[in-house]
Amino acid sequence: MRVSVISPKIIYCCAVLLAVILGLGTRAYGDQLPPFISSHFGDALWAGMIYLAFRVLLTRHPLNLSLALSLFFSFGIEFSQLYQAEWILQVRATTAGGLILGQGFLWIDLFRYTAGILFCYVLDRLLQN
Repeated sequence: MRVSVISPKIIYCCAVLLAVILGLGTRAYGDQLPPFISSHFGDALWAGMIYLAFRVLLTRHPLNLSLALSLFFSFGIEFSQLYQAEWILQVRATTAGGLILGQGFLWIDLFRYTAGILFCYVLDRLLQN
């Protein structure tokens, strides 16, 4: 008898989808959520989704690599918001561009990203054992 095991890539893809749905939910229903959650969870979920996306791509690599790359990527996106050329402002003005690239640099976002990534990393580490 053959036992089927779900691929880690499928699990991570589902986790990415869940993070996207929850993150969009914090934007769409932010006025109905507690202020702390509506202020912080969207960015934390976005960064956690970045970690999970790296896990999709790097399933056979150590978790630490996805941790480092997701922090580097998320911080890079945030610091890129200091760049204010007209062409990138037009990209950021679109829905997709705004969700991916953000709108303006905020130091607090670095903490939100770190919290979201570390949460996903620790949960991932716990579920691996």
